[in-house]
Amino acid sequence: MKLSNLKPAAGSVKKNTRLGRGEGSKKGGTSGRGHKGAKSRSGYSRTPGFEGGQMPLYRRVPKFGFTNVNRVEYTPLNLSTLQEWIDKGKIKDYVDVDMLYEMKFISKFERVKLLAKGELTSPVTVKVHKASKKALEAVEKAGGKVELI
Repeated sequence: MKLSNLKPAAGSVKKNTRLGRGEGSKKGGTSGRGHKGAKSRSGYSRTPGFEGGQMPLYRRVPKFGFTNVNRVEYTPLNLSTLQEWIDKGKIKDYVDVDMLYEMKFISKFERVKLLAKGELTSPVTVKVHKASKKALEAVEKAGGKVELI
């Protein structure tokens, strides 16, 4: 075998259709675009939501509600997740936001709220932005404590 002998597998390479190169090619004249209209022109691109001139759905349906610009989003951290990490040896007896970022649980500027879903059996110190009352009770019952940032 030599470099000069190499060929692609049969049927894997297909020639491009050459548009507008005579009627014998079946793609001459209008180049497969039909006659006239926007779609036959170069540079045509239909805007998203265009419905052929009919009033589009996004303009027919009324607007409602509003977005509160002051809303603070929290990423939930459940007790079951904490216990799972302790069992796997990912954390020992302390968890804070920087550790959660290093573990890729949150992105750099996300806030974390501790929630009481699941059970916690190991004592652990948790440093988060917010925590539910039941989560606070569950952590203290297991022998740990919660520090709010």
